[in-house]
Amino acid sequence: MLELYQFELSQYSEKVRLILDYKELEYRTIEVTPGVGQLELFRLSGQRQVPVLKDGDTIVADSTAIALYLERQYPDKPILPADARERGLCLMMEEWADESIGIKSRKALYGGLSQDQSFRTSVLPDPVPDFVKMLVGSVPKELFEVLGYGVGAGPDEVKAARDSLQQDLEALSLMLVDGDRPYLISDRPTLADLTVAGLSITIKLPEGNYLNLPDSLKGKGIPGLADNPSYQPFFEWRDRLYAEVRKSSGSRPSGSSPTAIEIE
Repeated sequence: MLELYQFELSQYSEKVRLILDYKELEYRTIEVTPGVGQLELFRLSGQRQVPVLKDGDTIVADSTAIALYLERQYPDKPILPADARERGLCLMMEEWADESIGIKSRKALYGGLSQDQSFRTSVLPDPVPDFVKMLVGSVPKELFEVLGYGVGAGPDEVKAARDSLQQDLEALSLMLVDGDRPYLISDRPTLADLTVAGLSITIKLPEGNYLNLPDSLKGKGIPGLADNPSYQPFFEWRDRLYAEVRKSSGSRPSGSSPTAIEIE
């Protein structure tokens, strides 16, 4: 069975989960322990970031590389259009989403986390010990903002990311507002749709039982973006796509916080 090493609330892990669900592939998710588990990822894949896919003795890192690998190895229900123009648009939109929504929504989310201590601890991965979550939650807002400078998420960067995301969400909403086009590129879901939808969870979490998170967090998101009525055409479209494609979190097997990945 395919194994996906992930963080539950990693948007790039969610991108891959959507692709796996759309292709109706059986897989198990394994939550990586921050720190020591990431060192094992580095030993095997040359980097510390999730997601990492294990398929037998094959290890694939990076969400785009995983998507293209799955398309080659499991071509049923393709995620790349056959038409040359649509394929080009699909690949271009996937890269745009990775570099725009993927990066900027993290910074904007950091700004939201600095405002809400309970939300901050709720989005930490499950393997993080309770005492660590308590420490993170107790960090004062002012100190949290200072820490943001060290990760490129100071107040100026957060504001710039939010402003840019507003333009992104407006553009996506305009593309979907009339409801005549069911998907972004063609008449069926493509890599572009699955990427944009998956990466948007850091802007607004889906309401269904798709992620292992408290009910109180479902449907929540970055204030001013997640609750802006101008962007509702996009989020309504995303919710329809989730209902069509995404499997519930309880329907897939999962592992318990490994610190190592074994290859047969």
